[in-house]
This record gives sequence, C-alpha cells and structure tokens, in this order.
Amino acid sequence: MAAAVVPALRCSLLQRRPLRCGPGVRAVPGAGAALRPCSSRVAQDGINQPVIDRIIRVDHAGEYGANRIYAGQMAVLGRSSVGPVIQQMWNQEKKHLKKFNELMVAYRVRPTVLLPFWNVAGFVLGAGSALLGKKGAMACTVAVEESISEHYNNQIRTLIEEDPEKYKELLQVIKQFRDEEQEHHDIGLEHDAEATPAYSVLKTAIQLGCKAAIFLSERI
Repeated sequence: MAAAVVPALRCSLLQRRPLRCGPGVRAVPGAGAALRPCSSRVAQDGINQPVIDRIIRVDHAGEYGANRIYAGQMAVLGRSSVGPVIQQMWNQEKKHLKKFNELMVAYRVRPTVLLPFWNVAGFVLGAGSALLGKKGAMACTVAVEESISEHYNNQIRTLIEEDPEKYKELLQVIKQFRDEEQEHHDIGLEHDAEATPAYSVLKTAIQLGCKAAIFLSERI
C-alpha cells in the first residue's frame, strides 16, 4: 500500500507546485505547457546594487514627477500659443518615464513609496506655475530641468567612477536624457522664463523642492 501512496503523493505535490520561470521563459497560468518570454533582466553579477537602486529609483520618480508637471501645465495652457511647445517637451518626458519603467524591471528596483505624493505635487506645481502665465510655466521648466540636468551629471560621475564599461548602457541612457533635459531648460529661457515676476525667488523655491524630492526618493 505504501508503494501506491508514494507515487500518488508525489503527483499531488507536482500538481500543486507552481511552475518556476527558467531563463527566458515563464509559465502562463492555465495554459499547460505553453510558455512566453520573461521580462528582460540584467545580470546582477558585479553590480553595485545599492548605487543602482538609488539611481534608478530617483530617476524614475523624477521622470514621473516631470510628466505630472507638464500634465498640469497642459491643463491650463494646452490651448494657448505655447501649448505645442509644452506638449513637445512632455512627449519626451513620456519616453524617459517609459525607459525607466523598463530599467526598474531589468535591475529589479522597487519604486519610491512617495509616487502618490509626487503625482499630486507635480500636477499642482505644473498647473500653479501655468496660472502665472506662459512665462511662469517656462520659469518652472527652467528651474526643474536645471536641477535634473545637474542631478544627471552627478550620476554620470558616480557611474564612471564605479565602472564605465559595466554601466555602459545606463550611462548612455542618462547622458541622452541629460541632454534632452538641458534642451528643455534652454527652450524655457528662449520663451522668456526670466521675465517672470520674482523669477529668482520662484526658481530658488522650486529648486529647493527638487533637491528635497531627490533626497527622499533616493532613500524611500
């Protein structure tokens, strides 16, 4: 009788055990032996994971916040003469966010727990600056993009010090996005950002907020 129970028990366990994902494949629930590709993952060997976690988490949060800022600006100025300019910059930010969503999966990084807050705060900042007029919206763009460009430069230096060859792909992404953020900064200046009333005060306040957001999003 024991000989009959063992195969039956083994069969029961096999049926209950979830299929594990091997390299490049994942079992589809309820599809028998059908398989589909797993998400692309980066090999973790030799990766300074704490550094990569901080970089990708905060950059994802930053691009998420930037998207919300432009969404707020478009809600107010979308039909104005500057609407197409804001939309063009927003389209680039959407691509940035999409890429960092992919990198979070590839490097197995969790997002910051503050995303719900940045969701609201970003939109309020964008809409609030747009309510000051076109120049106010551009002043916000200059302040935010200047902070992001500087932040990206710091990350580039960090990755180069770590190992530029090992982090080649990530460096390429950050350098490209840094250049595009700098273009947004320059567009803001071209559209009279500095003519905004109390420009220096507004810029300083926004950049202080950006620094606080960077500090928090790297850590939690």
